[in-house]
Amino acid sequence: MRNLTYGLIGIAAVAVVGLGAWQFALKDEAPTPTAAPAAQQGQASQSPATGGNAAAQLAQAMPGDHVVGDPAAPVTIIEYSSLTCPHCAAFHAGTLPELKTRYIDTGKAKLVLRHFPLNEPALVAAKLAECVQPERYAGFVDVLFRSQAEWGVMQDPTEGLKRYGRLAGLSDDQMQACLTDGAIEEKILNQRLEGSRVFEINSTPTFIVNGEKVVGDQPIDAFAKVIDDKLP
Repeated sequence: MRNLTYGLIGIAAVAVVGLGAWQFALKDEAPTPTAAPAAQQGQASQSPATGGNAAAQLAQAMPGDHVVGDPAAPVTIIEYSSLTCPHCAAFHAGTLPELKTRYIDTGKAKLVLRHFPLNEPALVAAKLAECVQPERYAGFVDVLFRSQAEWGVMQDPTEGLKRYGRLAGLSDDQMQACLTDGAIEEKILNQRLEGSRVFEINSTPTFIVNGEKVVGDQPIDAFAKVIDDKLP
């Protein structure tokens, strides 16, 4: 998990929602696997999401979201993650394949991928991910998580990320346009801001399962307990 601690990078996103200048508060840490805090080691936080109508709306797939699985699946799993978060990478490598087999591929649940960038490299990575073809998005995110220990510690992560962007079919001109596109940055930072404000997210990965919050890289059994309770 990552705790929020660093400076301004998204004033434009806050202007959209009228909250004034906002700050990234997430600690910029190299993506080196570490022992998960106690909250992540086998304990799913199952507190109801707060925020009334806003929470109910954001707990569903929204226009512009990236959805894995059947959009009509009865259970919606919203994942807020940062591409530089090692616990997010661990979830994608460990728990997600089983979650996909048991719930997503069977039409019981869908996964909605949302951004919660922890630092500047995560923001750059998210921008490039937003520019790949929609059908390649989930696979590209998976590749970035699997290669996180490589590009995430580079002196210039952008150059490392561009190598993967080229493999995903993006030209150098397309990537440059993505990295300077204010609308893309605004979308990413708004997702982070809304997750923090509506669901009180302060670490990654955090999941909202039909409105119920699950915090951390939990094992499949922790997810199964929450999902099974919400199936028709």
